[in-house]
Amino acid sequence: MKILFAVSVALAAGLFASRLTKPFGLPSVTAYLIAGIAVGPYVLGRFGIEGLGFVSAGDVASYSLISDVALGFIAFAIGNEFRLSQLKEIGSKAAFIGVWQAVAATACVDAVLVGMHFILGDRLPLSMAIVLGSIAAATAPAATLMVVRQYKAKGALTDLLLPIVAIDDAVGLIIFSVSFGAASAMENGEFNVVSIIAEPLLEIALSLGLGALMGAALTASEKLFSSNSKRLSLSVTAVLLSVAVSKFEFHIGSLTIGFSTLLTLMMLGTMFCNLCDFSPDLMEKTDRWTQPLLVLFFVLSGAELELDVFKSPAVVGIGIAYILARSLGKYIGAFSGAKITKCEPKITKNLGITLLPQAGVALGMSATAMELGSIGSTIRNIILFSVLIYELVGPALTKRALIASGDITEKPKEKERSNREAPAKI
Repeated sequence: MKILFAVSVALAAGLFASRLTKPFGLPSVTAYLIAGIAVGPYVLGRFGIEGLGFVSAGDVASYSLISDVALGFIAFAIGNEFRLSQLKEIGSKAAFIGVWQAVAATACVDAVLVGMHFILGDRLPLSMAIVLGSIAAATAPAATLMVVRQYKAKGALTDLLLPIVAIDDAVGLIIFSVSFGAASAMENGEFNVVSIIAEPLLEIALSLGLGALMGAALTASEKLFSSNSKRLSLSVTAVLLSVAVSKFEFHIGSLTIGFSTLLTLMMLGTMFCNLCDFSPDLMEKTDRWTQPLLVLFFVLSGAELELDVFKSPAVVGIGIAYILARSLGKYIGAFSGAKITKCEPKITKNLGITLLPQAGVALGMSATAMELGSIGSTIRNIILFSVLIYELVGPALTKRALIASGDITEKPKEKERSNREAPAKI
C-alpha cells in the first residue's frame, strides 16, 4: 500500500513538474529531478508521512530495484545505436573521441586538484585528488538519452554522441580502477596489481561476453513468436534477466569477478539490433512501454540528491573546482578529438557540452571510494554536490548544444504557431 502510494506520488510529481517547467524551455529530465527533490527527504519527506514523500535516504534506497531496471532499459536503448551500418561511418571517430575526452577530463581535474593539494595540504590529500580525477571521466547516459528522445534529436552530432557516451563508461571504469588502486596504496601502503589491472579488464570482457550471449539468445527466441505483444514481452524479459545476472559477483582467491550492468545491457542491445531483422519496430515499442519507468528513475535520482553537502565549505569549494576543471577537460577533449578526426564544425563546437551530465556511474564509483575511510566520505560528498549541479544544469545545456548543431529542430506545429504570431512584414 505504502509503496504503491509513494510510486504514484513520485510519478504524478514528475509529470506535473514537467508541465510547470515547459514555459521555461527546460528538458523534462530536469523537471523530474526537481520533482524528486520536492518529494525527497529534504522537502516533503520532512513531514515524516510515509508514502506521501520519501522520508529518508534509506527510504529512497529501498526503491533501488526500479532504478536498476530503468538503467538497464536505458543501456539497452543506447546499445541499439551501435548498428554496424552506422559504425562503419562513425565507429573509429566515436572510439577515438570517447577515449580522448575521458582521459582529457581526468588529466584536467588531476592537474587542478593536485595543484590545490600543494596549497591546502592535508585538507585535500593527493589520494583524494587522483580518485576525483578518475571519476571525472564518467558521463551520465540516462540524462543524455532522455533529452535526445524528448526532442527527437537526429543528426550527425546525435549519431556520434550516444556511442561516445557508451565508450566513455568503459574507459572511465579502467581509469577509476587504476586511480583507486594507487590511492589505496597511498593510504594503506598496499599495491595490488590484480585489483588495479586484472579486475577492471576482466569485468569489461565478461560484461561484453554476457551481453553478447544474452543478445544472441534473445534474437533466436524472438523468431519463435509472431505476435508483437509476445515479442515485446520477451524483450522486456531479456532486459530484466540480464540486469539480474549482471548483479552476480564471484570470488576466486583474491580476484573478484563481477559484471557492469551498463556494459552488459549495452551489448545486449547491440547484438539484438544487428542480428534481429525486426528490432527497430520492437525497440520503438519498448521505448514507449518504459516511459513511466524512466520518469520514476529520474524522480528517484532527484530524491537521492543530498542537500546537506552545501553545509560544508570545503566540499563546496573543492566541488566547484572539480566541476569547472571537469567541464573544461570534457570540452577541450571533445573539441580537440573532433578536430583530429576531422568532424564537422557544428560537432566540434557542441560535442563537449553534451558530455557534461554526470550521475549514476559517478555515484557508483564514489560509493566504492568509501573504502578509503574518511577521505572516501569526503569524495562521496563532493561527487554528490557535483551531481546535483550537473543533473540540474546538464540536460538544458545538452538541449542547447543539440539545437545549435541543428539536431533539434522546431516541430511543424510550433513553426506554424510562430508564423501566425509573427508580425506581418510590410
